[in-house]
Amino acid sequence: MTAEWALALAVLMPLAAIVPISLTGRSPNLRETVTVATAVTTFLVVFRLLPPVLSGQRPSVVLAEPFPGLPLVFELEPLGMIFALVASFLWVATSVYSIGYMRGHGEENQTRFYAFFALAIGSALSVAFAGNMLTLFVAYEVLSVSTYPLVTHAGTQEARRAGRLYLGILMGSSIGLQLLAIVWTWTLTGSLDFRDGGILAGKADGGIAAALLALYVFGIGKAAVMPLHRWLPAAMVAPTPVSALLHAVAVVKAGVFAVLKVCVYIFGLDMLSGLDASHWLLAAAVFTIIAGSLVAMNADNLKRRLAYSTISQLSYIVAGALLATGLSITGAAMHIAMHAFGKITLFFCAGAILVAAHKDRVSQLDGLGRTMPWTMAAFFVGSLSIIGLPPAGGTWSKFYLMLGALEAGEAWVAGILMLSSLLSIWYLLEIPARAFFVRPADEPHGGEAPVTCLVAIGLSAAGTVALFVWPDVLYRLAAAVATTPGWRTLP
Repeated sequence: MTAEWALALAVLMPLAAIVPISLTGRSPNLRETVTVATAVTTFLVVFRLLPPVLSGQRPSVVLAEPFPGLPLVFELEPLGMIFALVASFLWVATSVYSIGYMRGHGEENQTRFYAFFALAIGSALSVAFAGNMLTLFVAYEVLSVSTYPLVTHAGTQEARRAGRLYLGILMGSSIGLQLLAIVWTWTLTGSLDFRDGGILAGKADGGIAAALLALYVFGIGKAAVMPLHRWLPAAMVAPTPVSALLHAVAVVKAGVFAVLKVCVYIFGLDMLSGLDASHWLLAAAVFTIIAGSLVAMNADNLKRRLAYSTISQLSYIVAGALLATGLSITGAAMHIAMHAFGKITLFFCAGAILVAAHKDRVSQLDGLGRTMPWTMAAFFVGSLSIIGLPPAGGTWSKFYLMLGALEAGEAWVAGILMLSSLLSIWYLLEIPARAFFVRPADEPHGGEAPVTCLVAIGLSAAGTVALFVWPDVLYRLAAAVATTPGWRTLP
């Protein structure tokens, strides 16, 4: 199989799986077998693309040319490789987890859930493979629409209200701001290609470039830079596997991935580092880091606490992009994977607690480690990754982000990142501390969540440790993004 065929097949497989998933709805075992088998096969196809990318190739497939000189095209480079590997691997974990959660929680419309989940993963891979800004925009919008039925899965008035807010903010920002920036970029350059060194250099002066950068950063609402963040906690009404999809795999990572692509391949690091606008946009990202952490500290609802933690952590990646140094881009690209594994572990644990213990508030978790020791131990491991402590992968991405801030001469940003990590110790480690060391008011009963939930939790928690012990491939891909042009000579 050629790399080009693998590129197309990786997107087509989740989309094609929608049909057999829908047809096997009356046989849950068969439906879930199709889902897991498709997820595993999709990951293997994506993994097949890793050696060509590491060797410096950029496999591409032209899908259509709706406008002269402006095709819809897939083209894979190192940053897209990171996102695609994360999305496809964690789909496997989420598919296994969903079996235990959806059955254990008695969720309705499970066939519809699995079908739209496959559509969302296919859309996320389309974002990862986008070869120009037009393709990225189309895939980005399809991802927004395809995840709407997942957010509103419960069918309650609260879920429908959350879905309207979700879709309103994401599509309103992308059509009102991001699309304007894309059209403006096209009129200035005659191109929307992702090019080493950017396409705007020499085509836009300081004022126009500043306006474009602001339109892109706030127009990519999935990055959740405040004040365009409210959709994310609102979407917590969705089932926990959906929350994991939104906060760790597809939606939020599509947002910060798009910000990185724009900064590296539309503006270019040389141009971006000289823009005054990048400083106040950096301030907005830093404000989001601290504000998200402070709200998380005061949230008693477990999923809400994790949601605001996600808002904070996403702006680590945005800040790394805006710092525009080799080290900051390396750290930001690595944090896409590191945060994904850590945060999906935390959401898996939150769902397991809901299914097994029927608890959803931090204040209810006293002594829960006695009956759910494996779940709470995994929560501790995932927390270490979000905090940035060994032996979890988030240690490396935060290390490079802080080095990048110092490299850019922005030592205050490194200080803010350290402060945020201290705050995350407060709001994350409180949870396993309560579970293991606080005596409950009543003797806890029950046990662990269904075995498929535990398998998925163990897989994602092990992944966070593996990324700490073996970060080499991820670092090579991230450093390749940071050293454009000339990325083909990999470290």
